[in-house]
Amino acid sequence: MTHRQIMEALSGLLLGMFVAILSSTVVSNALPTIIADLDASQTAYTWVITSTLLATTVSTPIWGKLADLTSKKVLVQLGLVIYVIGSAVAGLSHSAGMLIGARVIQGIGAGGLTALAQVIMAAMISPRERGRYSGYLGAVFALATIGGPLIGGVIVDTSWLGWRWCFYVGVPFAVIALIVLQKTLHLPVYRRKVRVDWGGATLIAAAVSLLLVWVSFAGDRYDWFSWQTGAMVGGAAVLGLLFLLVESRASEPIIPLRLFRNSTMSLAVVASLLVGVAMFGATTFLSQYFQLARGDSPTMAGVMTLPMIIGLALASTIAGRIITRTGRWKVFLVVGGFLLTVGFGLMGTLRHDTGYWLAAVYMFLIGVGLGTTMQNLVLAVQNQVRPQELGAASSVVAFFRTLGGAIGVSALGAVLSHRVADYTADGLAELGMQSAPGHGAIPKLSALPAPVRGVVESAFGHGVGDVFLYAAPAALLALVAILFIKEVPLRTESAEQQRNGVQTPAPATAALAPAPAPAEGAAHGRHAQREQPAPAAATVAADGPGGGLVRGFVRRADGAPVGSAILTLIDVRGHQLGRATARPDGGYTLPTPGSGTFVLIAAAGEHEPQAATLVVGDQPVDFDLVLAGAGGLAGTVRAGDGTPVEGAMVVVADGRGEVVAAGTTDAGGGFAFAELVAGAYTLAVSAAAYRPAAVPVEVAGSGQTVHDLELLPGARVAGTVRVRDGGPVADARVALLDAGGQVVATATTGPDGQYAFTDLTGGQYTVTASGYPPVATALTLAAEGADAHDLWLGHPA
Repeated sequence: MTHRQIMEALSGLLLGMFVAILSSTVVSNALPTIIADLDASQTAYTWVITSTLLATTVSTPIWGKLADLTSKKVLVQLGLVIYVIGSAVAGLSHSAGMLIGARVIQGIGAGGLTALAQVIMAAMISPRERGRYSGYLGAVFALATIGGPLIGGVIVDTSWLGWRWCFYVGVPFAVIALIVLQKTLHLPVYRRKVRVDWGGATLIAAAVSLLLVWVSFAGDRYDWFSWQTGAMVGGAAVLGLLFLLVESRASEPIIPLRLFRNSTMSLAVVASLLVGVAMFGATTFLSQYFQLARGDSPTMAGVMTLPMIIGLALASTIAGRIITRTGRWKVFLVVGGFLLTVGFGLMGTLRHDTGYWLAAVYMFLIGVGLGTTMQNLVLAVQNQVRPQELGAASSVVAFFRTLGGAIGVSALGAVLSHRVADYTADGLAELGMQSAPGHGAIPKLSALPAPVRGVVESAFGHGVGDVFLYAAPAALLALVAILFIKEVPLRTESAEQQRNGVQTPAPATAALAPAPAPAEGAAHGRHAQREQPAPAAATVAADGPGGGLVRGFVRRADGAPVGSAILTLIDVRGHQLGRATARPDGGYTLPTPGSGTFVLIAAAGEHEPQAATLVVGDQPVDFDLVLAGAGGLAGTVRAGDGTPVEGAMVVVADGRGEVVAAGTTDAGGGFAFAELVAGAYTLAVSAAAYRPAAVPVEVAGSGQTVHDLELLPGARVAGTVRVRDGGPVADARVALLDAGGQVVATATTGPDGQYAFTDLTGGQYTVTASGYPPVATALTLAAEGADAHDLWLGHPA
């Protein structure tokens, strides 16, 4: 799909995502007013949020599984319809119970919109390009997060509207999104027999609900250690075990357990769960902090949270663009996890009288941390699963993030309720007053006497600070999980292209071949011979607007850009059509004279040249090249006493035994070879008066590998062949045999009858001489040094 087609399809999708996020954020600042108007408790406040998160949690994997089985377009429209129904019921609520039920319906619709947004993006866009479009998604998230609290605050503060319009306000956006999606979203449907794991969904919902109900009421309705606790925790454990049993046997499980064999998937799930605990659990109560601890209006409470939202928007957009350009994503996860931990820790110091600008800095850090972690955890998983599992994998990550949110909101809501009650009781006791027993209803500050109001503000300020402090360890554990995630270069094919087997600009060496240019390994002026691999061709599908253009990136196998690489475009007859130099980020652009078949050659210092054949139509071709690193090999040859050995022959052989470079050492015993392809080699050295040596070496993909060698002096045997009367024998044939009877060396004596064998290892030898009747004598050589050994020839007496 072209960029324009993608943006048209994303317009409706992003609008639907805006609606889903708005459903949560628009009520955040209005919720204290809503709960007070319905005369509900802090527990009800928590469950209005928890119910939505829980419904989203349970429904997200179901939506993801349905996306793998049926039309994604119909599903996202169905999610919008469910959301509209839930919003209408919520706006008509007259009790906390009815509102919580309506929020469950909203959560089911929002779960579909959240999961399907990621799934549809994965189907249309490659992981490498997805960073840029994920930035748009992050920007929409930020817009809805910024606009929601402000809109909700304005609605509550406007007397002729009232809080019920907080639920109606998203309906027009949902209707518009339905229409836009119908016109712009066109994806192929892969129809299979639908098998939805309803049993697994029911069991996980029941297990999580039991745990959340227990956390909400423990310490209030019953003791933490009581039969109710045992029943709920035990029941949740049994349901969890049944869930695992059902999932292991289901043909289409709601959470495919096989996905967790991938370490990245497992670690990303753990990190998402903990990020959800921290993010939802702590930030949910910011509106209570600004309204009940600082006395701000709902509208101003929305304005006060802008630093966090701005940080999130900037971080998600900038990180997305950088990831698309560089292909590196883990650094953003690590930085994000670190900033989340620091931000939550600092927010733990909040009190009702904390300076706003100090709190704004803390919130900005949290926003940046969220912006660089949430979407990129999904991206890391999508990059490592099969196209058929994108829906399930994406929804599993979203499932655990939202599950963490539900757990965090419920658990930290219970913490806030107890801490506020304790701080309020302590504050009233200092005033000589006794706190009245009640059901924990959220107070209306305007109706409280000034002294009591001060106590309540201080209690909520201190309590919300404690909530952030309790959330900080979850962020720290998320950072630990992120550190163990292994970074894998992003793929450059979208899910649809992978399904259809379409080749795109992927950093795959199978589509490339070393260029048949002569490569030299220099050793101080002496050249090495290297075998040249035969060139290969790769056909690339063009995908983009404009035509007459080849563009892409030049990178190493590890994903690092190769700046200043020289790219040459030639036709099939060898005529040069264009030449360009890669930018510092490895990017390049080359125009073509039109459609046809072309050869693209890339070369760079310390890298092996590569070539690929491209078939270009009327659309531009996006093609990435991967250059294998070419490093150098150098060292010094020395004798055993450290003296450099000049003139030693140095040979480099590859794994097949082929000589790829050779040369002799200089006066300092040094040698150097350049332009060696990264890999394993054998380095062999020989020199007169020394025993030859050979060692394995591993040449790095860049830079120079240094490997010194030490030569040991060889043993030497010499002597004179004489006749029995003492005269020398010329032209006698002398042979040296080892202990196994193999001939090691031969020599012919000169006029003086002398012979010599050098560079020998220590051991048992036999020397034979012929010319007269042959003779043979045995000798033993030391490991080094010279031995004299004369031979006597003559006829037997």
